[in-house]
Amino acid sequence: MWQFLARSLEAAAIFTFAGLGELVDQRGGILNVGIEGVMLFGATLGFIAAQNSNSYLVGLVAALLIGLLLGLLHGFFSITLGVDQVVSGMGIWIAGLGLTTYIGNPYTGPLGMERIQTIGGLSPFFYLGVVLVVALWFLLFKTSLGLKIRSVGENPSVAEVSGISVTAIRYGCVAFGGMMAGFAGAVYSLYYNPVWNYNFLMGWGFIALALVFFSMWNPIILQAGALLFGILWQLSLNPQLVLPGLLSRYVWRMVPFAITLLVLILISTRWFRTRWGAAKPEALGRPYLKE
Repeated sequence: MWQFLARSLEAAAIFTFAGLGELVDQRGGILNVGIEGVMLFGATLGFIAAQNSNSYLVGLVAALLIGLLLGLLHGFFSITLGVDQVVSGMGIWIAGLGLTTYIGNPYTGPLGMERIQTIGGLSPFFYLGVVLVVALWFLLFKTSLGLKIRSVGENPSVAEVSGISVTAIRYGCVAFGGMMAGFAGAVYSLYYNPVWNYNFLMGWGFIALALVFFSMWNPIILQAGALLFGILWQLSLNPQLVLPGLLSRYVWRMVPFAITLLVLILISTRWFRTRWGAAKPEALGRPYLKE
């Protein structure tokens, strides 16, 4: 049972990293549905870099850099050019699916490096995730920078008049969001499941995207959601450890995605919008053109 819990927390950390990056993106008014693609790039290039250098640090840095690059690319299309943010994000996802398959194919197989040591039996990335959740909550709700980010996501015109650079804030958000998604992908391929294969993330980025909406754009609630989905994901892999004989493991494997769909349906209802709509950044997904 302890092993099941530890693995669940490892999965939760990955959802937390990717979700926090997207949460900051959306608080600044930018929607990136291409998290899965950025995670694939981070996972693949991080895996290749770590294997060739025999260094986890090099792999993680490579993932952060490719995530930063892709975040800025999405920012260029969404902020500078003002194109549809969903289209830009989907383009990154499709590119990630195709290019990582081509780039990573020669490296198919296990990482072949000694596993990163745990701390107290838990992944060091889990502790890092908890620290980041607290730090981002404090930044968003207790600092002037957080107020600027939220202002830009709510009403960029008013923020600009108040002396806030909407472009600078939004580029900072997409840069951070991209780095976190790339880092999440690397944690998956270097620690959680250190074996490269075609499209091995299997929808984790989309679950992280749904978590942001589920969290009502609050890092603390996002952490709780990540823990829930981490447990559900691990349960889908090893249901016999907790619920032996209850349904097929293939049925359990679709549970995280079924719940993701239910969450998306819930947040799109009139009841949810009426009760919780104020939590959603008002300018989310809308391009801002300075007059």
